Amino acid sequence: MNARDVILARIRAALRDVPADEAPDDVPVPRDYRVAHASENPIALVELLADNLTDYRAHVYRCTQAELPATIARLLTAHGSTSVAVPTDLTPEWLTQATGIRQITDSPQLSAATLDAVDSVVTGCALAIAETGTIVLDAGPGQGRRALTLVPDHHICVVDAPEQIVASVPLALPRLDPARPQNWISGPSATSDIELDRVEGVHGPRTLDVVLVAEH
Repeated sequence: MNARDVILARIRAALRDVPADEAPDDVPVPRDYRVAHASENPIALVELLADNLTDYRAHVYRCTQAELPATIARLLTAHGSTSVAVPTDLTPEWLTQATGIRQITDSPQLSAATLDAVDSVVTGCALAIAETGTIVLDAGPGQGRRALTLVPDHHICVVDAPEQIVASVPLALPRLDPARPQNWISGPSATSDIELDRVEGVHGPRTLDVVLVAEH
């Protein structure tokens, strides 16, 4: 008997005493699952997010709103960027100190070839999930379309902490519009499909810098 037969046999055995005329909704099933395993403390959530982002090989930086332009400029310079793509509605003040770096707005929409030649991209996000170290983009304000953050090799993503941070996926889903195009990011793009060798940058940015912005 193979594994499939074993599994099906166990299912049939478990359902043996179920009446033939019983429908799935006839018997209520409690679904009072825990929606999160992390602390509800905002400071603890920020720390958990930072730890899990780092585990996924993202680079995490912290600053205040006033320090954000200098932080972005420093990260672009450290990456050796000479050009940066930005969504049409990115907050202009974010790049005021990125002098000497060519800013390319995605309007009209940049071609794949142009995006591939751009060194970096700067965006905001919809929210971040602490338990999984995940950044979610949904093409909302300051985020741009999906291609904008999938093609360039370096992505700087700004997260308002703690306002945009939730503990878990169940708490994230009600805050997202399922009709919007979502991109869930857990660290830089990577795959280990070939001989279990990790290769980064295959289907997204090779370098992900996450800036957690808080007032304290």
